[in-house]
Amino acid sequence: MARDDVILRFEEVSFEYGHNHPILHEVDFSVRRGSKITIMGQNGAGKSTIFGLITGALSPESGDIHITKGVTIATARQVIPRDELDLTVREFFQKRFSQKVYDIDPRIDDVLEVVNLVGHKKVHERTIRSFSGGQQARLLLASALIQDPDLLLLDEPTNNLDKAGIKHLTDFLVDYKKTFIVISHDAEFLNAFTDGVLYLDVRTRVVEQYAGNYFDVVKEITARIERENRKNAQLAKEIQANKDKANFFAMKGGQMRMVAKRMRDKAAEMEEEKVDIRKEDRTIRPFTIPVQSDLSGDVLTIKSFSTMKDHKPQNRTANIALRKNKHLLLVGPNGIGKSTLLESIAKGVSKGAVIAPGVKVGYYRQDFSTLNFDDTVFASLSEAMGVQIGEVAEQQLRSVAAGFLITGSVMHTKIGNLSEGQKGLVAFARLVLERPGLLILDEPTNHINFRHLPVIAKALDQYEGAMVLVSHVPEFVKQIRIDEELDLGR
Repeated sequence: MARDDVILRFEEVSFEYGHNHPILHEVDFSVRRGSKITIMGQNGAGKSTIFGLITGALSPESGDIHITKGVTIATARQVIPRDELDLTVREFFQKRFSQKVYDIDPRIDDVLEVVNLVGHKKVHERTIRSFSGGQQARLLLASALIQDPDLLLLDEPTNNLDKAGIKHLTDFLVDYKKTFIVISHDAEFLNAFTDGVLYLDVRTRVVEQYAGNYFDVVKEITARIERENRKNAQLAKEIQANKDKANFFAMKGGQMRMVAKRMRDKAAEMEEEKVDIRKEDRTIRPFTIPVQSDLSGDVLTIKSFSTMKDHKPQNRTANIALRKNKHLLLVGPNGIGKSTLLESIAKGVSKGAVIAPGVKVGYYRQDFSTLNFDDTVFASLSEAMGVQIGEVAEQQLRSVAAGFLITGSVMHTKIGNLSEGQKGLVAFARLVLERPGLLILDEPTNHINFRHLPVIAKALDQYEGAMVLVSHVPEFVKQIRIDEELDLGR
């Protein structure tokens, strides 16, 4: 088949979750065979919903989705479902097929090599839960690749990946011969391979289709907005001039009233010529994470910790004492044990790390498992405040939430029904309301719209309590004051 065959087409597709939650409105776009497409859009706009519609997991309210007969589709999701975390690697990959695959082990080995996750001979019996977040991200990609699909859907594939992992994935996608669509907030990553962009506008709920690489499209959109702003500004001047003349002639009476009417009609015609300018994604408001008021002395001390090397635990010593206003960065490759160390510190079960008595811990987990997925957003934020919610407290809660673009019906939505990006914003809103003395952050850029990241980085940079941070995004870390670094890989 020719490369430029259209293998996927949306025709006037509309979709909404329940009542009063429209996501897509009469969306049109097409994807050609062999193309490398990026989906852009604000957190919660419905990017993952488009994947659900493509795979058939969701059905449109109206419109048609055309997929070329015989085209196979596989999705690398953002996160591994909770009910699959206790599967073995073999069971996890077998579940991608409707029928039993008898040569599954060598096929698993082949795709693990592709995603640069070469394990030891017992890897097939390991549970998914035993892998780090970065390793799980590679397993998600491998679980899609093992199906050898005609159309590969990648939902935030760089989340949790270290620098080497992102480079490996980038090189793989540059050389990939089949069709894929990717959702990501990593601009540099996207620009390496993108040849087209689908932009989902959260306000109009339509998809704009652009050709070119990621940065070309961003420039094109910016230039278009500037042109439209200039045109509207010129029209606004002419409209006001006609209204002023109409008022002048109307005061004259007689025949001048007819002239005034023509002026008003002309002004009305020009109003219709004004362009509905596509606004940029809204960005969260600048915020501060207040620090626990009675903080003094050593907040956290780390004397020893464990890492994983060649699948075996290694005990290491350290001499770290974090006081108020001190920030620690943990570094090391995927699988070394960074998330495990953070979790043990946050839960107070680490043998070599001690949190001072009375210190309140704010813990941001990369998988959002500190959130109760059955709570509504309002209930979750109320719990984080730790006070009885009266009128004044509720006003403060809603003000904080609005700063993170959490408004309206979202407040009464269950956490589990939010997009991953929205869960991240709820997690940050909780940190603001908790007023922690020790902030523990595990990959806080995951799933977050890149426009929000400078705002978040500034808030962390200015945080006056003790902080421990893990992040594989150098551009993000550069914006944050780091007083000490602990390399778990040394």
